[in-house]
Amino acid sequence: MGGEEQQTGAWADISPDAARRLVIAAVEAFAERGYHATTTRDIAGRAGMSPAALYIHYKTKEELLFQISRVGHQLSLRILRDAAESAGTPADRLARAVRAFVRWHAEHHTTARVVQYELGALSEEHYTEVVALRRRTDGAVRSIIEAGVDTGDFDVPDVPGTTLAVLSLCIDVARWFNTEGRRTPDEVGDLYAALVLRMVGANG
Repeated sequence: MGGEEQQTGAWADISPDAARRLVIAAVEAFAERGYHATTTRDIAGRAGMSPAALYIHYKTKEELLFQISRVGHQLSLRILRDAAESAGTPADRLARAVRAFVRWHAEHHTTARVVQYELGALSEEHYTEVVALRRRTDGAVRSIIEAGVDTGDFDVPDVPGTTLAVLSLCIDVARWFNTEGRRTPDEVGDLYAALVLRMVGANG
């Protein structure tokens, strides 16, 4: 799993190197064992460090989870905003958003599982901050769907509910995607983009 995480580029801005290694180790451990079953000793050992060295960079295990969750949600927001603000019809933009979002969740399914499914372990303050990022992510997709409804390109009676369904469909890819499976991340992205366009009743 380590190779996947080191190639994501998601952690490139985390410094120094030891702090970045700890984040990568924590992602692997949380994905494999779950947050609550993982100890700081597990994480430090995977990073080739002592537990004492971990506390130099992160005060608690929860702080590590928050770093992972915050960076992952910022990446998600960037992916969807780029698509929402790109050129083309609402259908073009929605397909682009779904394709990119699904591809990221497939290519980086280990990271994405931790980012999307361990929110309940965050402190109240950190949870509030991450939920605010999730609302902005929701808003990026909703803005595309609303644009399609306004132009008559989409037939969507419930925009908030449909937005939630689209995001849930994309996020769930992290739960089941298998690199040994018969579909590549790009192929899953194309399939889901087509499914979502049918979901919103896209014309043409």
